[in-house]
Amino acid sequence: MSKKGTSWIVFFLCSALLIFLDQWTKALAVEYLKSGKEIHLIPNILSLLYVENAGAAFGILHGQQIIFLLITIFVLAGVLIIFHKTPIKKRYLPFLFSLLLVFSGAIGNCIDRQRQAYVVDFIYFRPIDFPVFNLADIYVTGACFFLLFLFFFYYKEEEFSFLKEKK
Repeated sequence: MSKKGTSWIVFFLCSALLIFLDQWTKALAVEYLKSGKEIHLIPNILSLLYVENAGAAFGILHGQQIIFLLITIFVLAGVLIIFHKTPIKKRYLPFLFSLLLVFSGAIGNCIDRQRQAYVVDFIYFRPIDFPVFNLADIYVTGACFFLLFLFFFYYKEEEFSFLKEKK
């Protein structure tokens, strides 16, 4: 099997694991927190608290399921195209890891939206009264911050010339 073929298998297996972890933790939140119980992991800092979010970040686009589905399809297609074009070299592993996180997070929240018309959120960071979130949110947000770091401090613009090339 080619290096690229192996990378696709690894990508999808890792994504399946991340999606499973996201869905499993959401199922645990439903089972143990839906009753209104709040678990304080670090008092006055970090809690587990069940919330049903029918919108996106900060509740925007509340109930707009078709928009979320279209955005998810667009993001997933973009990630797969970029993954396909990215060389499988050690230098690009951080970038490929970020793509994996975005892909897995998008699918994790899409599963919720398609199955129940809302996303289960359960992680609450109190000090800044941050919106309640979940693992899929952490995947996507973490990947975005990591990508910003990579683009500003690790990669040079010309290292991504492969994205402009036609294949």
